[in-house]
Amino acid sequence: MHRSNITREQAFDLLKKYNKDPFHIRHSLTVEGVMLWYANQLGFADEADYWAQCGLLHDIDFEMWPEQHCTKAPELLRESGCAEDMIHTICSHGYGICCDVEPTEEMEKILFAADELTGLIWSVSLMHPSKSVMDLEVKSVKKKFKDKKFAAGCSRETITTGAERLGWDLDKLIELTILAMRSCEADVVAFMASYS
Repeated sequence: MHRSNITREQAFDLLKKYNKDPFHIRHSLTVEGVMLWYANQLGFADEADYWAQCGLLHDIDFEMWPEQHCTKAPELLRESGCAEDMIHTICSHGYGICCDVEPTEEMEKILFAADELTGLIWSVSLMHPSKSVMDLEVKSVKKKFKDKKFAAGCSRETITTGAERLGWDLDKLIELTILAMRSCEADVVAFMASYS
């Protein structure tokens, strides 16, 4: 059973300490909401805050230390009193890309799979008139998934590997992650509108 030993407010202050770019703040808030949704959907409601905070802090070192992504994070997180299980989970989303911490638990597999996918889904949603995930369909995401030039920074290999690690097909991962993003989109948009 995982429990966070820091508050959500402390986690967000920690994120802001090392991340100033609104794009990174928005991505972190989105992954936080997605992880919260998945925790509640998959029967981990009692760990939902922990899942959410791991999502919120997953890219803590990316903006300032992109070359040390997931290797600088443990130092920053330990300094702020984060527990070792949280540090492990956060680092595991970079497995095979920038670190050797393997995602083994369900939550770690979700974070690994959903992180890159949220970026792709958001990019696809911006192509729609609504600029929203609320009316986004799996087929639209699948079409852009095949176009390697579109949102080229979102690793298709990581997303595919993530689905495989969960034992899901790609359609299921995309469908659930769209639903997860719908659950938090309004809150993220409202927050970002007032964020400076």
